[in-house]
Amino acid sequence: MVGRDRRYRRPVGGHEVTFSILARDDSVGLGMAVASSSPCVAARCLQLRGGVGAVASQNITDPRFGGWLLDQLTHGGAADEAVRALSEHDNTLDYRQIVVLGATGPPAVHSGPKTLGTHHSRTSKQAAAAGNLLDNPGVVDAVLEGFEAASGELEVRLLAGLKAGLVAGGEAGDLHSAGLAVVRDAGWWETDLRVDWSDSPIADLERLLDVWLPQRADYVTRGIDPSSAPAYGVPGDE
Repeated sequence: MVGRDRRYRRPVGGHEVTFSILARDDSVGLGMAVASSSPCVAARCLQLRGGVGAVASQNITDPRFGGWLLDQLTHGGAADEAVRALSEHDNTLDYRQIVVLGATGPPAVHSGPKTLGTHHSRTSKQAAAAGNLLDNPGVVDAVLEGFEAASGELEVRLLAGLKAGLVAGGEAGDLHSAGLAVVRDAGWWETDLRVDWSDSPIADLERLLDVWLPQRADYVTRGIDPSSAPAYGVPGDE
């Protein structure tokens, strides 16, 4: 947390001490950003499918929920219906904090009664934010409001949400990993950025995004139409 010098405390039992935001925009983009005191949070919590939706499984994460819930959305289910269906097939949801956002329709959030510490969630028409083991409940409000107040690319707005959450207090423990991903219509995640272990993961993620965004469209072109791909700008590419 900004302004405090605290030693890192390992999360108990591998819990995802996490806050996240899932969002969509008017250009068929779906994205998610997440930060945690646990290592490699994005490897477990980033779950996206183009034209379908986004899923966050956190607090005590089961990454298998992502694909299962996205399948429900693919088959036409609404976000809240997908969460209800999962509750009928899994008996561990008391321990889970789950956020689901489809390509259309309102988002859904589930925070089981055994969600850890101070936890909160908030939704809007185009986004949902949630967190657990927070410094204070206002962190989640700040994440959503920071996203909605920002302008520009979806990636930039998602990062703005994380930064606002950090300023509002972040987690009860120090952050050490973060990630951000966006899928549009290319057929793959056009942005997939991860900071797996750092003393300043959100700042590192911002620096990585500054490097990536000016090149993102070129890499999409290289994948779809290599004959018209711009030069790579590396030695030997003449």
